[in-house]
Amino acid sequence: MLTMNRALSRLRAGTVIPAHPLALTADRAFDERRQAALTRYYLAAGAGGLAVGVHTTQFEIRQAGLLEPVLRLAADVTAEAAGERPVLVAGACGPTAQAVAEAELAASLGYDAVLLSPVVPGASESDLLARAQAVGAVLPVVGFYLQEAIGGPVLSRGFWRALADQPSTVAVKVAAFDRYRSLDVAHGVAASDRADQVALYTGNDDHIIGDLLAELPGGLRFVGGLLGQWAVWTRAAVEMFDGLRNDPALWWGRATALTDANAAVFDTAHDFAGCIAGVHEVLRRQGLLAGTWCLDPAEGLSPGQAEELTRVSAAYPWLTDDDFVAEHLDAWLR
Repeated sequence: MLTMNRALSRLRAGTVIPAHPLALTADRAFDERRQAALTRYYLAAGAGGLAVGVHTTQFEIRQAGLLEPVLRLAADVTAEAAGERPVLVAGACGPTAQAVAEAELAASLGYDAVLLSPVVPGASESDLLARAQAVGAVLPVVGFYLQEAIGGPVLSRGFWRALADQPSTVAVKVAAFDRYRSLDVAHGVAASDRADQVALYTGNDDHIIGDLLAELPGGLRFVGGLLGQWAVWTRAAVEMFDGLRNDPALWWGRATALTDANAAVFDTAHDFAGCIAGVHEVLRRQGLLAGTWCLDPAEGLSPGQAEELTRVSAAYPWLTDDDFVAEHLDAWLR
């Protein structure tokens, strides 16, 4: 039986978990000062967790030797914060040996769970389940349905039922960006004997409000979100999350607007080419980041993306938290 600490109990209950970006200098070196400021921002905004070392953090941190420093800094800043401790989720990827080693690193730094990337070239569903079991022997596992457009495999309902049956599985992030495949996860988890022990988190940044208000098969719900979209305007995201159950009609009316804003941030017009740079640009405009630099020099804003970000920021002021950031920025950048 998996022992539930307070952080994992919070994960199960549902919360806001931003996918943490990576702060770099103009020469693409790790900017620890601004990285720490980002973590302080998310915690001050009311996020109940942080996902670090995931896609928004840039998978290339592994090749750059930054996985350990990035994970460690987020853990250290979190340990200094007042209030209830957030859930710390570390990204892990690669074949079994690599994923286990990354989970062991996260465990040594005090992380609570691992978000396990499903991208393993040539792996079958059985292979992925065995890998999840091996990682789960180190830390609790958050399963991950990654959209096919950026390399995620198509996975069956039977896979999700089997993953939910594993005692180490505590949650699943559904980022299929596909309503039918999202339902496959819900059907699979609902059929598991552990359905009441596996929290569903939306990673469908194109359908956030719809997911959070949806009634799913087996009486399941998305209890929270683990989202790249929530790496920006996080204070407003927390207010939205807290208000959804109290006034669902208001938020249903805003669902399309949030999807429109996500299209600008994630650069859907160019097949997500500028998705990380789009997150960076919002944070740069607020002063949290110094620029939009990515580890890959070829990554940046796409043509017209900056203008789209300006448009959605003006069109949906309830979506932004610029005043909140301006009020506290100096303290976070200390």
